[in-house]
Amino acid sequence: MNYFLTEEQQAIVETAREVAQKKVKPVREHCDAEEKFSWEAVEAMRAADLFGVYIHQNYGGLGGGGLELCLVVEEISRVCGGVALAIACGGLCSFPIILYGTPEQKKKYLPDIASGKKLGAFTITEPEAGSDATATSCTAKQEGDYYILNGVKNFCSNGEVAEVYTLFATTNKARGARGITAFIVDKGTPGFTFGKKETKMGIRSSPTYELHFDNCKVHKSQVLGGEGRGLFVAQGTFDISRPGVAAQALGIAQGAVDETLNYAKMRKQFGQSVLSFQSSQHMVADMVTQIEAARALLYSVTKAMDVDLKLAVEASEKSGKTVAEEMKKVSSGRWTKYSAMVKLFCSDMAMKVTTDAVQLCGGIGYMRDFPVEKFMRDAKITQIYEGTNQIQRNEIGYAVIKELAQKG
Repeated sequence: MNYFLTEEQQAIVETAREVAQKKVKPVREHCDAEEKFSWEAVEAMRAADLFGVYIHQNYGGLGGGGLELCLVVEEISRVCGGVALAIACGGLCSFPIILYGTPEQKKKYLPDIASGKKLGAFTITEPEAGSDATATSCTAKQEGDYYILNGVKNFCSNGEVAEVYTLFATTNKARGARGITAFIVDKGTPGFTFGKKETKMGIRSSPTYELHFDNCKVHKSQVLGGEGRGLFVAQGTFDISRPGVAAQALGIAQGAVDETLNYAKMRKQFGQSVLSFQSSQHMVADMVTQIEAARALLYSVTKAMDVDLKLAVEASEKSGKTVAEEMKKVSSGRWTKYSAMVKLFCSDMAMKVTTDAVQLCGGIGYMRDFPVEKFMRDAKITQIYEGTNQIQRNEIGYAVIKELAQKG
């Protein structure tokens, strides 16, 4: 279907697809089996300028927006959802800086992320603070010009391979949600170490770690959005970033269908192709319809969101104010509802489509030496991270009720 991408956007798709097929596909089985991060794939994505497609030209990016990032993540995920996280996590790390960073913070961090020189990570989850991010117990106590961080973060994607981390800690436990503050933390900062590396069901080529902070000193210039404003930073980030998870889910689903159809057209049972049976055709019809519906929702929401985002980014470059401040001037409201819809719909779709792909392939679909079962394992996490799908339904339901109340 023609989604009327610009020439530049279509070029991004073709470049990402070529990198995925030539550099990611040959290593995906080994990286999944061995839980190995592929620096070779990262180098190929760096060389193709894929890391900075959504970052402003003033910081070495291509000047796109959320749609451009989603196009890259979709195409890489079509081959391997785990490898795609190298870029997707960079987006999740960067969006807090793009939205709430000072000019100095943006100049310091965004160019290295845009070039792929440094990988990014985002860490908010703790052992006792998952869906309820306000329950964070990681502390940041101010002492002069520094904050002293203490605590543990877990389930951090890009874990040990990242160089820049956006992190959330409480600077005033008594204030609850209003006491959370966002920070930018560099790898190698004294007191910042890595704990357990997680063994996961899927996205096994992406390293997931515990992060430990033991009297870790972070300068006050590393605060994002102001002290006590961390929850606003996190919420504003998720409004923009959740379509990235949707793009990962969409790519995983499409990749599963690609592999399934290539196999099913050759597989014969009862003397005929598996695809000649009406029951198989109905499964395929549902799979491809769900994928196309998901793609239409993802692209339409990110295109609309980018209108506001790009205007705000340009205004910020001229005014010196944060992008978040400028967004309030150009946007009629937050994108929470639509961002949640995209993440919810695409990830639920991916889980269903990949499960059906395994079923359609039969016994071979269940085997580790055939890639379809990997797509199914990879799909599951998209229903969980950046807010479980139960949380997304809460967000959507709350937004609808609020809109009804405002209409009277």
